[in-house]
Amino acid sequence: MPLYPPTEPHESGYLEVGDGQSLFWEACGNPQGKPAVVLHGGPGSGCTPGMRRWFDPEAYRVVLFDQRNCGRSLPHASDPSVSLEANTTTHLVEDIESLRNHLGIERWLVWGGSWGATLAQVYAQAHPERVSEVVLAAVTSTRPDEIAWLYHAVGRYFPEEWETFRSALPDRLQTDDLVAGYHAALNDPDPAVREKAATDWCLWEDAIVKLDPRDPPNPRYADQRFRMAFARIVTHYFHHGAWLADGQILRGAHKLAGIPAVLIHGRMDLGSPLRTAWELHNAWPGSELVVTNSGHSSGDPSMADAIVAATDRFR
Repeated sequence: MPLYPPTEPHESGYLEVGDGQSLFWEACGNPQGKPAVVLHGGPGSGCTPGMRRWFDPEAYRVVLFDQRNCGRSLPHASDPSVSLEANTTTHLVEDIESLRNHLGIERWLVWGGSWGATLAQVYAQAHPERVSEVVLAAVTSTRPDEIAWLYHAVGRYFPEEWETFRSALPDRLQTDDLVAGYHAALNDPDPAVREKAATDWCLWEDAIVKLDPRDPPNPRYADQRFRMAFARIVTHYFHHGAWLADGQILRGAHKLAGIPAVLIHGRMDLGSPLRTAWELHNAWPGSELVVTNSGHSSGDPSMADAIVAATDRFR
């Protein structure tokens, strides 16, 4: 099932949400269509034009926004003087509601991928009356064991890359907790330490999502501004466990009973093993689990096909 053709926004702007934060948002497709909101991954990846193509532009009014301090939102985390104190999961849930109210939307389909899948679940559990359906891709719940897997245990599949990732920190910042070590390095007073940490963090992120190690690097990591903001935000979130209690999302899944949901996950996803999606499916009454022959990337053809099939079903 092919992606829909590229489309351009018919509306966009900045929304002031307090704490000095200005969120960039855009709306695409049919202004009178079924509302849907896209929650990007990372945290800190920002939205891309390709995300618009998962929705039928004749049927959907698709809203995309860049979460705090990344993408086109301001202030941008690439500036080391920008504090991330007002960037937490609770802030992002409030931002989604602020945007919904700003656009005059009563209920909307919520799409989330990777970190965005965690955020989608937290939002839907907090505001189930505002959610018509949910589509999740590369399902996560950001539990401590998922974070530990992503930056430690999965290294058994990438031994060379993991040894480089582990040993790249300065001797004074070496620690058994690599997320904590990189979080410290990215907040170091020495700009050379910060830049090297951002580069090494992104090299690891790039390595673990590839099914073929011969694939070229993701070009977004060549952008110093993107690289620094992404590394700062993702380590900020994971160092704090995304401000979620261990198992909080799965324990709250019963709140989502009655909300139609499709959970899409790649069997070969080493960064986020299938177990989380399977556990969520079993805890979420009425959800459907779709397992694809893919890794973590939503750009994989089998993953993209499943996403389009899900959004088409709900249009």
